Amino acid sequence: MMGPAVIVSRSLKLLILTSVCLASSVKGEPIEVISLALPIRCELGVTCFVQNYVDHKDSDKARDYRCGGRTYHGHDGTDIRIPNLEIQNKGVEVLAAAPGRIVGVRDGVDDISVRIAGKAAVAGRQCGNGAVIEHEKGWQTQYCHMAKGSLRVKLGDQTVTGQSIGLVGLSGDTEFPHLHFTVRHRGKIVDPFAYDALPNTCGGGHPIWVDSIHEQTEYRAREILNYGFSDLAPTMDLIESGDVARRPITAGAEALVAYVRTIGLQAGDQQILTVQSPDRTALSEYRPPALDHDEAQSFISAGRKRREVAWPTGIYVASYRVVRDGTEVLSKEFRISVNSK
Repeated sequence: MMGPAVIVSRSLKLLILTSVCLASSVKGEPIEVISLALPIRCELGVTCFVQNYVDHKDSDKARDYRCGGRTYHGHDGTDIRIPNLEIQNKGVEVLAAAPGRIVGVRDGVDDISVRIAGKAAVAGRQCGNGAVIEHEKGWQTQYCHMAKGSLRVKLGDQTVTGQSIGLVGLSGDTEFPHLHFTVRHRGKIVDPFAYDALPNTCGGGHPIWVDSIHEQTEYRAREILNYGFSDLAPTMDLIESGDVARRPITAGAEALVAYVRTIGLQAGDQQILTVQSPDRTALSEYRPPALDHDEAQSFISAGRKRREVAWPTGIYVASYRVVRDGTEVLSKEFRISVNSK
C-alpha cells in the first residue's frame, strides 16, 4: 500500500501531497479526455485484483467511488495487486497506459516489504522505483513500486500504448507486490473509474478505460485472492510467499486443510468454509462470527490432522461462502484429488 501520494518530477523526487483533489472540467473549457489501457499485463479479477481505489472523501473517513471501503484515507491512485510473491518473481510487466513521453524515472530502491524495511527507509521515496509518462492535453500517469533494475525506459523516451516499461515489484511504501497507478490532469488527481464524478455522490462519473476492458474494470465489492489446499495450517506469510501452494496433498499427508484469502470483506459479513471427504461426509467446517469491522484482506482455513493410516483416496471438495443479511454475496467451490501414491 502506498502512504502519502508522491508527485514526481524528472528525478522522481518532489513534494508529498497531503490531500486528494479530484480533477473535473472547468465550466466553458471542455476537456479532451484520455483513454487508458490497463497498465499491467494481467486480467483483472482473474490474475490480478484491485486492492484499493482512489479515495473520494476529503475527510478521515475514506470511501471509494461507489461509497465502499475499498480504499484508505488520502489514497491517490489505483492499487493493482498480484496474488503472491512467487508470481511477482516470475515477472509481471507494467505497461504504458497511453502514448506519451517519459518525464520521470527512478530505479535502485530495494524490493522489500515496508514492514521489514520500516517507514524511515522509504521516506521521500514512497513510490519506490517507478516512472511518470506525460501525455497530450495535460494528462499524466504515474507507475509506482516497480521491481529494482526492471525499468526499461529512460527520461525523454517516447512510449506507445501497451509498451512494457518494467516489472511489478515491492519497492517503496508497500507490504505486497502491486502496481500503484495514479492519473492526473493538469496536476489534479483523476479516478480512472469515475472521471468527472460530482462530490459526495456514489457511482457517479464515468470510466476512462478503453472499451475493451470495461468488463474487467467493473466494480467488485469483495474478491477472492487465493484459495487451495495445504498439508499444514496456512499463515498469511505462507500464502503471500506462494509457499503454501507448493505443498501437495498425498494420502500420507499429516493434515488436509483448505484455505481462502479474500479482499474487501465488510462489517457484518459471515464467512463459512466447509470441506467434504470423497464420500461427501463433512470433514471440517469453520464458521467464525460475522466481522465487526471492514477488512482490507483476511484469510480463513478449515481442515484437520490425519487420524487414519492414510487419507481415503478420491476428490475432496471445499466450499467457501460469504453471507450478509441472509444473502450469499461471494462464493467459491474448489477441489483436490488425493491418490494412494
